[in-house]
Amino acid sequence: MNKKVYYLTLTSVLVALGVIGGSLFEFTVGVAKVAPMQHLINVVSGALLGPWWAMTQAFLTSLIRNLLGTGTILAFPGSMFGAFLSGLLFRYTKRLIAAVFGELIGTGIIGAIAAYPIAAWLLGAKGALWLFVPSFFLSALVGSVIAYVLLKSIWATVIQPQLNRINK
Repeated sequence: MNKKVYYLTLTSVLVALGVIGGSLFEFTVGVAKVAPMQHLINVVSGALLGPWWAMTQAFLTSLIRNLLGTGTILAFPGSMFGAFLSGLLFRYTKRLIAAVFGELIGTGIIGAIAAYPIAAWLLGAKGALWLFVPSFFLSALVGSVIAYVLLKSIWATVIQPQLNRINK
């Protein structure tokens, strides 16, 4: 299979899962809509596709959810930093736990800080920055832990053989 076709196809499937899953599994914490499915998919795409494809997946998922009215503008910084950092840390360490920490730092801290001025400007949010970090971090934590358990359980038997076949 062509590597580029594999990346395009897997990215498309993950975007679709993110759009559907983000609408089905969400709850509100503080000022943010918490969608752990997006963070799960960010870790999966970071580990399987790398930083640029993972960031593309996060952008497209956020865009489609916003167009459908099931997401907010905060989804862009809230997912793209985490997806990119997850892929970057996995690329350099080859460890799933590094992808999880990339998502937690990228979304839970950097994404929350980047989302605050957007929320204040476009949404008129009057909350303090310290309200964003816990809610973004909680969402990223839930999704990242689920992703880690899922990927760890199928890595050796399902994912690694597929990656070996694609990378030949």
